[in-house]
Amino acid sequence: MVESVTNIFTSSEEKQTNAIDLLTADHRKVQDLFDRVRDNEGEGRRTLPEIRRELELHTHIEEQIFYPHLLKVGDEKLQSITREALEEHRQVKVVLDDIETTSNDSDDFAAKLKVLMEDVEHHVEEEEGEMFPLVRGEVDEEMLVRLGTLMEGEKKRVKDGSSLAASAR
Repeated sequence: MVESVTNIFTSSEEKQTNAIDLLTADHRKVQDLFDRVRDNEGEGRRTLPEIRRELELHTHIEEQIFYPHLLKVGDEKLQSITREALEEHRQVKVVLDDIETTSNDSDDFAAKLKVLMEDVEHHVEEEEGEMFPLVRGEVDEEMLVRLGTLMEGEKKRVKDGSSLAASAR
């Protein structure tokens, strides 16, 4: 399937990004948001919708495109790490939902936001430190570009029209 739809989302003039580079760029964007929250005490509630959007979009493309491919072609270790990553996504979604129902002036809000940031940062460390090196060893560059192209197309499709809010929960 990946091979048959790759060209739908890209033209020959566009620079093609591989999946790992795309996901790493997403990680940096979320980290920048976390840094903004840490640098400004009152920024948490204002930044939360943007954090949520970025995390939902990122987890969506991983869960719909990247992780299924890894579960299909990866060795036992890569499949195990991928299943763990899926569980971490589930936990992040629970914490995000919990934060949104917490009062703005509650001390619990800051604590829950801190837990979210720590959970996501741990997840990123595992992906970049364990998963991505395994992926580079098991998935050739051409397939990484195909996956990246699909993921970029899916991000654009979601940003241009549909909402992830219902499907992400």
